[in-house]
Amino acid sequence: MPRIPDLPGFPVPPRSEQELWLKSTVARLCGLDHERFPGSQPVSFSSKDLQKLESQDFWVAEKSDGVRVLLFVNTDLQTKDQAVYLIDRHNSFRMLNGIFFPHFETPSMPLRNTIVDGELVIDVDPKTKREILRYLVFDCLVVDDRNIMAKNLEKRYGHLQEWFYKPYAKMLKEFPQMAILQPFEIQVKPVKLSYHVDDVFNIDIPNLQHGNDGLIYTSVNTPYVPGTDPNILKWKPPSENSIDFKLILRFPSLPARPRDPDFYAKPVFELHVWCGDRNGIPQYEMYDVLRVEDDEWDRMKASGEQLDERIVEVHWDPAKECWRLMRFRDDKPAGNHKTVVDAIIKSIADGVEKDEVRPCFKDGDWYRRYDSTIDTFVFSFWHVQRQYEMPGKRAPVNP
Repeated sequence: MPRIPDLPGFPVPPRSEQELWLKSTVARLCGLDHERFPGSQPVSFSSKDLQKLESQDFWVAEKSDGVRVLLFVNTDLQTKDQAVYLIDRHNSFRMLNGIFFPHFETPSMPLRNTIVDGELVIDVDPKTKREILRYLVFDCLVVDDRNIMAKNLEKRYGHLQEWFYKPYAKMLKEFPQMAILQPFEIQVKPVKLSYHVDDVFNIDIPNLQHGNDGLIYTSVNTPYVPGTDPNILKWKPPSENSIDFKLILRFPSLPARPRDPDFYAKPVFELHVWCGDRNGIPQYEMYDVLRVEDDEWDRMKASGEQLDERIVEVHWDPAKECWRLMRFRDDKPAGNHKTVVDAIIKSIADGVEKDEVRPCFKDGDWYRRYDSTIDTFVFSFWHVQRQYEMPGKRAPVNP
């Protein structure tokens, strides 16, 4: 399995005045009545979603195997001081040093309050084997103190490119010495119209320098939705669908002292499903057990790592009819909610294979709808952009 990157930056102390202020500021900028993690979450792809791809407009991209984080650019409008933070799914903040985002109109001034969505990955150069930490941005909630969550994906992506990324990339090109100070490289994740999924399978994924975890389909014409969004579809082959549980170790009793556990014996590896929180305390219940072979248990013991009460990613082995460990997911605050687990189990049973999501019905209404509107549909932003590629011109973005 690809290595999950550690988050850079300095942790903001939990429950400190700084963290409380940051959470309330992010909630205000996003127009939320709560201070939970504001990022959207996909749902698992099932056979009924094929109809969505035929009747609605979606973009598709490879789903990177990394750590999902929001990037928050916080600018004091009076002093013009700028601070940059990562927000993880625990809704914890980490302050970054050495990074600055210029304003798209006046590069000598800082970009105002901005929140973008993306994933940190570790890219490995195939020749040198050098590891490069990259932040792949794919959506935008707030830019230059403007909440754009209600806009469709095309406009959000346009703002992400024109107002956030391009001024930053231009700055690094003009002042290459600044690149040394950056905590990671930033790239805008490429997307394609959904009927070009073959290009994602045959071109994008084989050329990745990081791990892949399937596909992500995102609705073009819907707003950005915090929390679970049924218009963002996560596809994997049914055999590769995975679930996050909390691992609980149950050791047998000592023969001579039945009340005391025998920590030298091999335990039962219980998988507990998250049932939500009660008064702020996560509630779990027993779901199933994980199969761990004796040699795997020996390696776990030799590692010296704490195993109990950690989040684990597991997959179902149909040949052995059991759950198998893929990796620990310390980047996740909880396991999948039981409703999500039920949906993934259904997705495994009612899964969609690779050939079914490929454009195998080009003569149908789905393909004709795209084909007849290609000049005015999703890529209108890029068509406009091409007209402004001459030196001294900049593609306008509808605010």
